[in-house]
Amino acid sequence: MALEDASRLAGVLMRSGKEYVCLMRLHRDVEEKELRNALDFFTGEIYQVPPIKSSVARQPRIRTVYRVRLLEKQGKDALFIIACSGGTYVRKYCHDLGVYIGCGAHMQELRRTRSGPFVEDESVTLMDLYSAMKSWKEEGSEDEIRRVVKPAEKALELTGKIYVLDSAVDAICHGASVAVNGISMLSTDISPGELVAVLSLKNEAVALGKALMKTEDVLRSDRGLAAKTDRVLMRRGTYPALWKQGRPSSIT
Repeated sequence: MALEDASRLAGVLMRSGKEYVCLMRLHRDVEEKELRNALDFFTGEIYQVPPIKSSVARQPRIRTVYRVRLLEKQGKDALFIIACSGGTYVRKYCHDLGVYIGCGAHMQELRRTRSGPFVEDESVTLMDLYSAMKSWKEEGSEDEIRRVVKPAEKALELTGKIYVLDSAVDAICHGASVAVNGISMLSTDISPGELVAVLSLKNEAVALGKALMKTEDVLRSDRGLAAKTDRVLMRRGTYPALWKQGRPSSIT
């Protein structure tokens, strides 16, 4: 659940990798070895046509299944863990698997255990949230509220990062692209076209952008644009507007 300005990061989580525990019902019993071979075949890049009951166009799309692990098989029921890219339909995965085996199959139950950097083991209940809020309001204690409500930056843990100088922050908050001379450091292996998070030196989320240069080129250059700002996350005025005063900034 994203609160207030953190809702601007919802798209990052939608695109991030997911992990599920799935109970699949086969339409006839098959040998476990045959099922395992099929799961291996449906690992890696696969084609998927979204199911009829979906909100997107029904066109073939490439999705990635990072790993599948069969936990248990009893008769026609198979329980497995699947880690996949965002936008993968597990119920369609089960259907296609059944077609491949030749027996038919459907998804019986599904439980999401990870979304991006957030894992089920770290989740909290609404009662936990209520108790934390009550403790904060009545006793002034922030310990529990800080435990159950994570900073928005937590959603960016698995995203490539560009850290910018303080003098560049407000310019980016006004929509400026990220210039090489405003960068302090950045993640390795950033590629052009990749989604990147722009952060301050205090690890505060400033913006989301699209990389225009790979990491090696940024490190070798002293000018040019490293990323195009797509979505501003930090409110304007949080940092001094040095770029308005004619001082050095990241704007070119």
